[in-house]
Amino acid sequence: MTAPKLVIFDVDGTLVDSQADILAAMHMAFDSVSQRPPERAEILGIVGLSLPEALARLAPDLDAATRMGMVASYKDAYMTLRAEQGVDASSPLYPGVREVLSALAARDDLLLGVATGKSRRGLDKLLEGHGLETVFFTRQVSDDHPSKPHPSMLEAALDECGLEPSAAVMVGDTEFDMEMARAARIAGVGVSWGYHGRDRLSAATHVIDRIEDLPPVLAAQWGTA
Repeated sequence: MTAPKLVIFDVDGTLVDSQADILAAMHMAFDSVSQRPPERAEILGIVGLSLPEALARLAPDLDAATRMGMVASYKDAYMTLRAEQGVDASSPLYPGVREVLSALAARDDLLLGVATGKSRRGLDKLLEGHGLETVFFTRQVSDDHPSKPHPSMLEAALDECGLEPSAAVMVGDTEFDMEMARAARIAGVGVSWGYHGRDRLSAATHVIDRIEDLPPVLAAQWGTA
């Protein structure tokens, strides 16, 4: 039997549109230390990084202990917002995502995975809320790895699945995802509907405009039907 291929997804900005909660939680984190929050574009520009790294970029003049307090404030605010609104309102799936994930997960020749800057608690709650708990074979989260674009998440996913880099692709919306993929020698599929524009996806092997375009790209990447 031929070894399966692995399709690894980023989450925020790729599978779900969580920008409203990201912005609100980040504002609350800055409010908690009486600091003015950055502009919207600056906040969305760091989506994909782990929270400590994101806050180091957004608040470089604050000391590490203060920033770690902001990390805790952000996480608490994010979970509160999700509990109040429900996952469908808080972090809705982008159009077509559920259908494409279902079709890919049903294939015998593919495994699906996640590599995200979210915590395990946050990812588990999100997948549970959307009924996607059984879709992803491997889940790599910020709790266990250095921040993107370090390739640790992808290397761990490959190890867990027993695959070589040529048997995997990384699907994501940010330059951090594409740089991580390149560092891990994995093909990167950038998506244009997320938080970084096409101009920041230069490290991508492919860029798609609709999630429905992913299966043909996978077929072309691996020469499969």
